[in-house]
Amino acid sequence: MVKTPFVITLAQLLKFPQVTLPVTLACAGNRRKEQNVVRKGNGFNYGSAGHSTALFTGILVNEVLKIAKPLRGARYMCMEGNDKLPTGSYGTSIRLSIAMDPTMGVMLAHKMNGEPLTPDHGRPLRVVAPGQVAGRSVKWLKRIIISDKPSDNYYHTFDNRVLPTMITSEIAAEQKYWYDDERYALYNLNVQSTICYPAHEETIMVEEGKSYSVRGFAFSGGGARIGRVEVSLDQGQTWKLASIDYFEDQYRNAIHYPNLFGGTLDMADREHSFCWCFWKIEIPTMELSTAKDIVVRATDERMSIQPRDMYWNVLGMFNNCWHRLTITKEQDGCSLKFDHPVVPGLTKGGWMEKVKEQGGELTDGFWGTRSLISASSETNSLSVVNMINNDVKRIITEEELSQHNKDGDAWFAINGHVYDASEYLKDHPGGSDSIILASGADASDDFLAIHSDAAKAMLVKYHIGILETNSLKNNVINGKHMNSERDIFLDQKNWNTVTLMEKIVLNHDSVRLTFALKHPHQKLGVPTGKHLYLRCISSSGKKVVRAFTPTSTADQVGKFNLVVKLYRASGNWCGGKMSACIDRLKPGDTVECKGPFGDFEYQTGGTLVIKNIAHQVSRFTMIAGGSGITGIYPILRSAHRDGIKCHVVDCNKTEVDILMHQELDGYKRVRHCLSRPANGWKGHSGYISKALIGPVHDGFLLCCGPTGMMESVRKIAETDGWDIKKQVIFL
Repeated sequence: MVKTPFVITLAQLLKFPQVTLPVTLACAGNRRKEQNVVRKGNGFNYGSAGHSTALFTGILVNEVLKIAKPLRGARYMCMEGNDKLPTGSYGTSIRLSIAMDPTMGVMLAHKMNGEPLTPDHGRPLRVVAPGQVAGRSVKWLKRIIISDKPSDNYYHTFDNRVLPTMITSEIAAEQKYWYDDERYALYNLNVQSTICYPAHEETIMVEEGKSYSVRGFAFSGGGARIGRVEVSLDQGQTWKLASIDYFEDQYRNAIHYPNLFGGTLDMADREHSFCWCFWKIEIPTMELSTAKDIVVRATDERMSIQPRDMYWNVLGMFNNCWHRLTITKEQDGCSLKFDHPVVPGLTKGGWMEKVKEQGGELTDGFWGTRSLISASSETNSLSVVNMINNDVKRIITEEELSQHNKDGDAWFAINGHVYDASEYLKDHPGGSDSIILASGADASDDFLAIHSDAAKAMLVKYHIGILETNSLKNNVINGKHMNSERDIFLDQKNWNTVTLMEKIVLNHDSVRLTFALKHPHQKLGVPTGKHLYLRCISSSGKKVVRAFTPTSTADQVGKFNLVVKLYRASGNWCGGKMSACIDRLKPGDTVECKGPFGDFEYQTGGTLVIKNIAHQVSRFTMIAGGSGITGIYPILRSAHRDGIKCHVVDCNKTEVDILMHQELDGYKRVRHCLSRPANGWKGHSGYISKALIGPVHDGFLLCCGPTGMMESVRKIAETDGWDIKKQVIFL
């Protein structure tokens, strides 16, 4: 889209006015390894030094573009190199308005630090786009095209982008249209700062009256100057201001060198900043000895500031969260050791890998550690939720508590206080069984691990007394726990420990866990259709409880299986608490189980028991969504064995999300429906519908999955004529 297309040689370009500019080029993948430690994305393990600064000499590209005369409507300057890569030459584009603006300094460079470009740096001619990601500075330049659209080159489309944080490697591979959105393309660099000294694993002595010079670099994009650099020794509660050296200003003041390396040094007339700057701050070693870490953040003159938390993305681009070094007191008590987040490349090292190996949650907002702020906030949060009636003074013994343990008379204790939930049994969302089974004893761990603050606040209404403790309960419970030779492993009243035997990764977010029971002839004790509770300890020491349905058969001995979907941390979302616990599990680790629970049970011969009432069934329609298939599959397996007709619809986002795919393929009447199918998918597409559910029959409709999907099934079933109260069961 130019009025005057032309071909020009390097010799002709050298006749144009030449300029020399100091420019920092920085890769958008800087600090990618930090993201890869959190979760592996696509890209090399770059540290924080993927950049360089040089004096480039060449022709401002606007001088060439003025001859070409871009037409109205042109918006992009597309560039192509002369290299040969697996998918063609490298190409990309920048906005034409930037290229045409001489103050932005975009040039066609042929010299670097006074010498002709070397082959590695783009000889004979390259683009240098100050303030833009280095991937826009095309080397071995062959062609410039002016267009109304951005470059359609493979490398422009699939590189230098920040896709939304929920897009995983698997999703990006299957749904390539995410790369087509130009809103996700990177142009101007973001604000960045890094601590260089102390170096990784550097050790310093702590001495009275002695200071250490903490120092590093910072830069921003689009010509913006760094306005301030701040350092904190208390995880961001307070900040210290560092001094900054803008070395490029020396070239602005060098008016007695109007020419440098054959080009005009016109920095005196430029307000934009094209280079990194160096910062430093003197900190007494005694003060460093009282800190756990050092963090740094920079702010540019536009008040763009580095965020505290990482924005994870599949390409690992633009990671500019606060740069953090940990401080460890050596055993001699007189020296401090510093650790950087990572060691670049494949070399192991850095505090991030240590935290991950120890089970810490790197995205918890405090780098996997418990800070003073988080501990204080949690204490305040817990104290706000009042669970007692201060007017209640009655003293209740453990013996008296233990007598109220049945339907219609259910007491339980939490944190030394007794509650009577008898009136609430019929209204409990989890069913009356879960309260009855916890009654007559202390339920603190289970209640606090599962319930919200709102549920905790409801306890005030049911508070009846203060528990007088003794050792009777513990003796009884411990004696029962020690009975490892019983035929059935699970106990509805008490937690029992199992050991992880095997952990198999099924796909990008799901695993199969195999746990060993106490002896090889022992059965788990979960009838088909019921579930158990699993209890783990989080990295912060909290107990986390969730319900799971075993995928192994009810008569399996010595071990049992769980298929678990993991809701991992991503971006600003910290992920599921139980998911984090399971992600850290490794063979040999132990967890606790209790059960079985649930109002639904499928028994041999087509008998269905719902809330202790038996029904004979000859037909099932089963609807599963995502990990809900784990609740459906055991019933399908048993019913199919008994000759019960089963029509199954398994709903997922993509084909890779289908859990137990191989097992389901063994059943003829299983249909898969994908909401985000890939090209070539031959199954059903879209969402659950009346057509997929099929006609009403005299059997049962079972549904297990996300809340939104189950609500859709409920509405369809009501409209279609199913008896919601008698025929439709939500597991």
